[in-house]
Amino acid sequence: MAEDETSERPAPDDPGERLTEKDWTRDVEVEPGGSMRMAISNAVVGLKKRYYGKGPTRAQTYINDIYVFAVLEGGLTRNEETLLEAGQEDLVRNYRLAFQEAMAKTMTEAIEQVTGCRVIGYHSQIVFRPERAFEIFVLDRPPAGRV
Repeated sequence: MAEDETSERPAPDDPGERLTEKDWTRDVEVEPGGSMRMAISNAVVGLKKRYYGKGPTRAQTYINDIYVFAVLEGGLTRNEETLLEAGQEDLVRNYRLAFQEAMAKTMTEAIEQVTGCRVIGYHSQIVFRPERAFEIFVLDRPPAGRV
């Protein structure tokens, strides 16, 4: 059985352009419209779905001057949920942070493509009560156009 293009896993050094496609938001609650914030949410959801195998159920992006904050709800894998039930929050958080470090280039390329700005700082964090993931970007300048 041949896999379609959306199920292929790109190399981590691939540009982020395929990750900004609108189909990543199927079954995900995101803001309506064609804003830059929505495009960033699409890209982040796409990365999570493609590389974790499961993406968030809700995504919201905020842009303030040169700062971009993507807030994600849901998306823990079954094995992460099992580890959390066993009291292993630190293990899940450390794994997620290490994985995001490995994905930093792909993540920043997607944000650069959407905003037209260079990402000069990137940080990822996750909390579990309530379950939220935060993707934080610092741009070299405020993005132009419709944010």
